[in-house]
Amino acid sequence: MSAIPTNTFGRTDLVVSRIGFGAWAIGGPAMAGDIAIGWGDIDDAVSVRAIETALDRGIDFLDTADFYGLGHSEELIGQTIGNTAGVTIATKVGHRLNSDGSISLDYSKKHILAACDESLRRLRRDHIDLYQLHSARVAHLKQGECIEAMQQLVAEGKIRYWGVSLSTYDPEPEGVFLMDRGLGHSFQLVLSVINQRAVGLMRRAAAAGYGIIARMPLQFGLLAGRFNSDSRFGPNDHRSFRLTPRVLEQATLDLEPFFELARAREASPASMALAFVLSQPEVSTVIPGMRSPEQAAQNAEGPFGLTESEKATLGQLHDDRLKDLLGLMELEEKG
Repeated sequence: MSAIPTNTFGRTDLVVSRIGFGAWAIGGPAMAGDIAIGWGDIDDAVSVRAIETALDRGIDFLDTADFYGLGHSEELIGQTIGNTAGVTIATKVGHRLNSDGSISLDYSKKHILAACDESLRRLRRDHIDLYQLHSARVAHLKQGECIEAMQQLVAEGKIRYWGVSLSTYDPEPEGVFLMDRGLGHSFQLVLSVINQRAVGLMRRAAAAGYGIIARMPLQFGLLAGRFNSDSRFGPNDHRSFRLTPRVLEQATLDLEPFFELARAREASPASMALAFVLSQPEVSTVIPGMRSPEQAAQNAEGPFGLTESEKATLGQLHDDRLKDLLGLMELEEKG
């Protein structure tokens, strides 16, 4: 097993493994009213072993959020890692539940300051390495309280750096707003063979010294080859309304050339998908979701390098088919 390469994270002094641990799934089957905000049922003991396996294999960057499992993901990380040195923890703030169970986006200074203290308690840490606004939009950034809160938390030593987790389908506005003002230290963005909408922004941000976290490299498992047109998800799994029968049917057809390329390489589809993301030099770290020790071990194997021919083939596949598949996913998600 080869060591996982590391990167300096943008213009910060953080050094992170190029493959990180995406900790949304270990939050469990949380609900916002009748809307699933988790990945279905989990076993906490298995989740802990997944974290331990990742650490043992050299993964030292973990990304979570206070909304993942309504705090449960943070709690598991805190119980397993706590204040362990040499591990970089990123979490997020800005989503909460109203009394009726509906989702509220709250980027007020009061909420962020209080939520940070709660995250520190759950994570059992004396500081958060990277604190991220969870899908804040330009209106929230212009209002200014969230930026004031982040700057105050840095000054108080509760967080070291801060950034924004950008929109899945429209990442440009918030990224440009912060870059134009020289604010923040990082962007988390979606990047996969299917979704490449953030590539231009990513290149500009990396050149400006921002750390780049690439999320959803396997596109909810579609690029791991786990599903077909007959796959279905339980009501406590958010993929039930994202990977609809219509999306799965189209993905089964459109992704076959991708799977053929992986077979020709004698590689797993997941490895091929991760290799594509890490072929982008601007990416500081990629955070595939891990909910079992087996997934952690497989992801830690590290992807191979893509040939120029493979890159060209994947680029053409995106232009010919996959950008339209992404458009369908966006339409289905909006309902």
